[in-house]
Amino acid sequence: MKEAFRKAVAIAPLLPLFLTTSTSVSAQERHAAWQEAWNDLADDLREESEEDGTLDEDTYDLLWQLAEHPIDLNRATRDDLERLPFLSAQQVMDLMEYLDRYGPMRSLGELRMVASLDYRQLRLLPFFVCISQQQDTVRFPSLRQIAGGGRHTLTASARLPLYDRKGDRNGYLGYKYRHWLRYEFGYGDYVRMGLMGAQDAGEPFFSNRNKWGYDVYNYYLQMSKLGPVETAVVGRYKLSTGMGLVLNNSFSLGKQMTLQNLGRPTRSLRPHTSRSATDYYQGAAATVRLWPSLSATPFVSYRQLDATLNSDGTARTIVSTGYHRTPTEMGKKNNTHAADAGLNLSFRKNGIHLGLTGVCTWLDRELSPDQSALFRRYYPRGRRFMNASADYGITRHHVAFSGETAIDGDAHMATIHAVSFQPSARLALMALHRFYSYRYTTLHGHAFGEGSSVRNESGLYVGATWQMLSRLTLSAYADFAYFPWARYQVSQSSTVQDYFAEMTWTPLRHLTVKGRYRLHRKEKDNSDKTALLSIDEHRARLSVAYDDGEQWSTRTQIDLSGVENGSTETGFMLSQRVDWKHRWLSLGMMAGWFDTPSYATRIYVYERQLPHEYAFPMYYGRGVRLSLLARADVGRTLQLNVRAGHTWYADRNTIGTGLQQIDAPRATDVELQLRLRTGR
Repeated sequence: MKEAFRKAVAIAPLLPLFLTTSTSVSAQERHAAWQEAWNDLADDLREESEEDGTLDEDTYDLLWQLAEHPIDLNRATRDDLERLPFLSAQQVMDLMEYLDRYGPMRSLGELRMVASLDYRQLRLLPFFVCISQQQDTVRFPSLRQIAGGGRHTLTASARLPLYDRKGDRNGYLGYKYRHWLRYEFGYGDYVRMGLMGAQDAGEPFFSNRNKWGYDVYNYYLQMSKLGPVETAVVGRYKLSTGMGLVLNNSFSLGKQMTLQNLGRPTRSLRPHTSRSATDYYQGAAATVRLWPSLSATPFVSYRQLDATLNSDGTARTIVSTGYHRTPTEMGKKNNTHAADAGLNLSFRKNGIHLGLTGVCTWLDRELSPDQSALFRRYYPRGRRFMNASADYGITRHHVAFSGETAIDGDAHMATIHAVSFQPSARLALMALHRFYSYRYTTLHGHAFGEGSSVRNESGLYVGATWQMLSRLTLSAYADFAYFPWARYQVSQSSTVQDYFAEMTWTPLRHLTVKGRYRLHRKEKDNSDKTALLSIDEHRARLSVAYDDGEQWSTRTQIDLSGVENGSTETGFMLSQRVDWKHRWLSLGMMAGWFDTPSYATRIYVYERQLPHEYAFPMYYGRGVRLSLLARADVGRTLQLNVRAGHTWYADRNTIGTGLQQIDAPRATDVELQLRLRTGR
């Protein structure tokens, strides 16, 4: 009875919102058509970022949110356009100049008049922007307008594994099902609010320390364009400034996507809307326009952290997995607290940008990592951490320059600079240099680099995108990184070389051929740690895709992988995808056959996911992968999504290890999702 009461309390606040909301048939039909096209584009974005793993769940969720709330170009500010991570500084400036000189726009077809926008951006922008003919200044809406004219979305999703892991039988605190519930409300560009509850398989639900149901709850209220307040967020939020040396838990851009925005710095304040239980702030933040060219973003935060503790009560490591499935994992939950406060000042005028950022973090437990291993010698240590930085940039004609220089509380430095040259929409060149001292410390920085942290790295990245012919485009980069201090599995200074090239050919209107190759050369200790071994990782892909633009689309793809480390290993995966859609029904199928000798030659192949789901499964060994996806629009406001996946291995009798082990050579998962959407 007590458990049922708690469930009722958790759900009850949502019910009145649906009993008092009107529906719109035409809006629902437009949304269904948009969502299908956006799904295809999101698939491409994730596939292009799979090899460096940078398009993570939070970045993908950011793109979803931007697509769900498109920017009105005729009312857009520079800050609005800079929320789009795939635009370069030159493209943002050219769009603003076009709107100032020729605006308002009457159709999205006018985007072709902006010279610096290439085929890639012209394809992306319609999913994130819209055109409004209303030109009068709109005031912040009244509460009555917000209550009567908003849009509500309720999404419930669950994954049902048709197998048992070892931990499901004995070891995990909860059942084997993963599920989440998300409610969102939005009124134009002005108000957004949301609540999400989520838990992973094996975590307790309404039991143990999760007495309020889900393992994690994310919540937020955002208001924008409220007089001088450009954006204000209360609850859980993400923030990025400059090029990420001091503050960036908003999104990360990998080496391939960096070619799209040409190293442009980011400044973003947005709600934390994903299922992630880590890497966010909790409190309040606001961007306030002080003068036409000067804005300030103060923020405060107080949140709980997971940590592994030492015997003396200090924190050995901050845990970021978000898992609380076992008594040991549950014992780490919320046992440490962090308080953050900071300020960003930003000046922008005539293509010049200057910014200052400062942040201070206090922990209620001293962070005391195990420094017996050489690579951990300069890991963050202490209770209080301070960082400050200056970021700067200038955009003139076809050249853009940007950079950021930061110091920590002990005056250790990190700096990054990027310069790009874009003489036309057919050609873009860029170079990026970074230097991160091996003693530099930051708890909230995430910047461009080969390593996973802003520390112990210097390097040079050069890249180019060239539309050689109207239907033939080449993208390529080379990255050289040097690590002066030891790293994991590397006990001395080392280097990494990374080369990538991709060619896209569209011989016919509905036919696209892509080929790519990547060489990743790194160094690693030999068995007795007396010398470094050179390891070459090769990955190649060839795909042929056909899309008739109406009902059918197919993609045939072969992936190759190889590793040279004294000996040579090679593997491959052949996959076929077919999608069909007609009015209210959409179906998709993927089948793949893989054969790789070991984990070192693993292959990542993206499969279409349900909305707001994100996964990049990897395959190694020998076996077959099948997946089916169906989407149906039921009536005016309800959407049903179903996905099933099956993996069979021919070279083993078990899958996984430890508590994740499945005592069978095959595994099947079924995912269900309901989306109820009402209002405007």
